Amino acid sequence: MAGASMKDIKLRIKSVESTMQITKAMQLVATSKLRRAKERMETSKPYAAISRQAIMAAVAQCNDPTVPFVAIRPVKKRCYVVIAGDRGLAGGYNANVFKEVDAHRGDTDFCVLPLGRKAIEKYNRMKAELLSNAYGKVEGMTVGVCYQLAKQLIDGYLAEQYDEVWLVYTSFQSMMTQEVAAEQLLPLPRPEEGEEKLVTTIYEMEIGEMLKTVTPDFLAGRLYSALCDSFASEVASRRNAMDSATKNAGEMISDLRLKYNRARQGAITQEITEIVAGAEQ
Repeated sequence: MAGASMKDIKLRIKSVESTMQITKAMQLVATSKLRRAKERMETSKPYAAISRQAIMAAVAQCNDPTVPFVAIRPVKKRCYVVIAGDRGLAGGYNANVFKEVDAHRGDTDFCVLPLGRKAIEKYNRMKAELLSNAYGKVEGMTVGVCYQLAKQLIDGYLAEQYDEVWLVYTSFQSMMTQEVAAEQLLPLPRPEEGEEKLVTTIYEMEIGEMLKTVTPDFLAGRLYSALCDSFASEVASRRNAMDSATKNAGEMISDLRLKYNRARQGAITQEITEIVAGAEQ
């Protein structure tokens, strides 16, 4: 019985060691990707911040309620741009994004533009209305693709296929912290209470026409920045998850080796006892 128990423990140790090799390799891959992902994210943020400030300044001065990107209409349907991961094994990264969408949409009718294979799979299973299922890879998505996405979102909004466009993504705060954020893209954002006073800008063209011209650029830049943010968050989350899995595997191996040594010691003790008992007879 002790021999069989020792054999089972040895097989279990080998299995856990194999798993630990995989998690360690994935951790190293995520670590190598993280530096480039952070650089890309940090490079994209200045444009997104400046363009948002410029858009808010223009919206604040726009007094024409008929401008389509500014006009607020009753919300019968929302469109969610959901940025999730290309793969799993990233802790709660994907699940947290989907929870935020579910909590935000409530009972409102909605459609989804999913970015990332996990988002496509999730909303296909839900049989939700998808604007496209062609964007299954977030890593390496270019600004040109973001312009295509922005045009698609604007065309649907102007055709009144939906009344609001929301972006749900994961914001990179630090190596250990990534937070899910929901941000309204359309109608265009207005200055929030508490934000510093915007500088009054003099425009050469009518503000409504100017907004029609620059809104596609603003949306494309915002989408690109959010994609970079989300990918850095995904890689950091995967690195943390694989680091924890590797440590847990190491602890499990230590416990199993302790059990194996105890079982081995028990088997040796039993054999010695049997030999001594046989000699006494």
